[in-house]
Formats: sequence, C-alpha cells, structure tokens
Amino acid sequence: METPGLVVHGEAEPFSTALRSLVNNRLYSDVRFVVGQEQQEVFAHRCLLACRCNFFQRLLGQESGPGVPSPVVLSTVPAEAFLSVLEFLYTNSVKLQRHSVLEVLTAAVEYGLEELRELCLEFVVKMLDVELVCEALQVAVTFGLGPLQERCIAFIEAHSQEVLRTRGFLELSAPALLPLLSSDNLCVDEAELVLAARSWARVGAAVLERPVAEVAAPVVRELRLALLAPAELSALEEQNRREPLIPVEQIVEAWKCHALRRGDAVRDAPCRRRRGTVPREHHRFLDLLFK
Repeated sequence: METPGLVVHGEAEPFSTALRSLVNNRLYSDVRFVVGQEQQEVFAHRCLLACRCNFFQRLLGQESGPGVPSPVVLSTVPAEAFLSVLEFLYTNSVKLQRHSVLEVLTAAVEYGLEELRELCLEFVVKMLDVELVCEALQVAVTFGLGPLQERCIAFIEAHSQEVLRTRGFLELSAPALLPLLSSDNLCVDEAELVLAARSWARVGAAVLERPVAEVAAPVVRELRLALLAPAELSALEEQNRREPLIPVEQIVEAWKCHALRRGDAVRDAPCRRRRGTVPREHHRFLDLLFK
C-alpha cells in the first residue's frame, strides 16, 4: 500500500521577501500600469495578479495585440495606495500607513480584496483620531461599511466639539453628515451645532457652486431649534434672513414649541436634548428627558 504524501513547508519569510522584490520591478514584468493623477508607471506580472484577484483577472484577461502592449490606466487610485495593493497581492502582507490607509481601503473594496479590506478596517479603527475620523466616516458611508460607520459615529459623539472644528467635518457629504446630526449622543450644544452646520454648508456651496440653503436642505431638518433660548432663536432668525440656511417653516415650528411650552406641540420640531445640550430655562416646559 502506497504511503500517503505529506505536505511540508519551507520558511515563509525568504519566500515573501523574494516576491516583495518583484513589486514594481521592471525585471520579467509583462504589464505596465499608469496610476493616479500623477500618472506614475508601475510594473507588475500578469499571472500573479490574475491568480490573486478576480478584478485583475478580468482586467488583464484579454489577449494583447502584437507589438509593445499599451499601459493599463488606473487614474482614480493614488500610486502609493496601488503599490500597497500590489505588495499585498505579491506577499499576502502589507505595511499600512495612517496617511494612506483609507485610499488602500478604497482600492481593496473596489478590487474585491476582502482580506485586505479587513486588515485596513482593523488598522483604521486602531488609528481613529480627531483628524482621521471624518475621512473614515465618509469612506464608510460611501462603500456601505456599517461597522466602521458605527465606530466613527461613536468616536465623534465622544469628541464632538473637537471634530466639528476639523477640515474633514467640513468636507463630509450630506449622507455622511445626516447620521451625525440625528444623533442624541453628540457632546455639543445645539447653538454650536447650528454654527458648524452653517460652516459646512458654506464650504459645500463654494465647491458645488450652489446656494447655501440648497446644500443644507438634506440635513438641516435634524437641527433641534426648539432647544435654543428665545434670544438665540431670534438671532438665528435674523441671520437666516441675511443668509438663508434653514427653512422659515422650521423656525416657525420652533417658535410654536416656545409659545405652547410643549415639546410635542409640533410633530416635526425635534426637542430631545443631546448629551452635550446646555440646559436653558425653557427646557423644563418641553417635556425633555436625556436618553
């Protein structure tokens, strides 16, 4: 009876090191990419990419014609992120950097590299800070990465005031900002949140060349104007005349809550205090409870 064979393994590190030396190495390469806005040339090996990734199998599966093959243009992925993807495909490991991990994560999602995606997600969660969290939230919302979105929102809820001052907050899309403004757990007062929302809408209006009120429309309903004191609401109303941000009817609804001294007086006027809401004298009339 024939003795069954036995699979034995050599050392992994020399094998990985040898393959890493082929990343972006012109030697024996048979495919050339032009990557990112910088149009950087990157060299690779068809058989390795095709056997490791279905995306590249489809991309490189067509037979090239005679002569020197044309480069494959990938303009949306930055060169540094693409090289990290290649490093992972060649060696099944990758050195992630805080400044580029979200770009690597984006590429991993787009190329269907689930293992690399999970490694990036784990790294991002460990590295979350005030400056990174809004960019991470935007990626999570864009690609439907629910667990990452939850972690980002929880971080922002705990560090609300600091996050609202970052450039990343101003660059959020409306779908990414919406779950933040609907949260009861933000550690920030409503007056500050209104100011932050106005700053966000101004930036969006400048970039998109659209009116501030139009940019703000998808999210502004989540502002809880009835929490503001009468003097604050009057000041907001005056500023809103000069620079429209909030629909007039939304301000009217907040005034109704004040006039009737009831938080449930108007169905569409949210009155729940957030975790960071500063108490005001009129709050005792609004049937408000901390969640």
